[in-house]
Amino acid sequence: MTRIFLADSQLHVRAALRLLLLDLNMQVVGEAADWATALDEVAASRPDMLLVDWDLIPLGSTATLADLRAACPSAVVIVLISHLDAREQAARAAGADAFIGKWETPTNMIERLHAAANSIHPL
Repeated sequence: MTRIFLADSQLHVRAALRLLLLDLNMQVVGEAADWATALDEVAASRPDMLLVDWDLIPLGSTATLADLRAACPSAVVIVLISHLDAREQAARAAGADAFIGKWETPTNMIERLHAAANSIHPL
């Protein structure tokens, strides 16, 4: 079972993702509504995958996805973005393995999450 850590400031987004992940037989092992909490709690949850909202990462600071990777070096990092623009390229440059747009249909989200999970646990 794929273990997921959710980091998004919006409670309703985390709740929707939690339901989607449960339907996919993925286990939510931790959640954070802010960057500091994510950094503090992610290592203890030992996730296979991190779902992190791009807007949660502090701008203009030294905090990056590398900090989360240092806490969970083997976890796949997926960045959630709200707008399709240069953020995809920026997310990848910041160290993300993939991105998922929050506007995507549940079917597309499922496909992307399955692809990411298969990279962790190949069939």
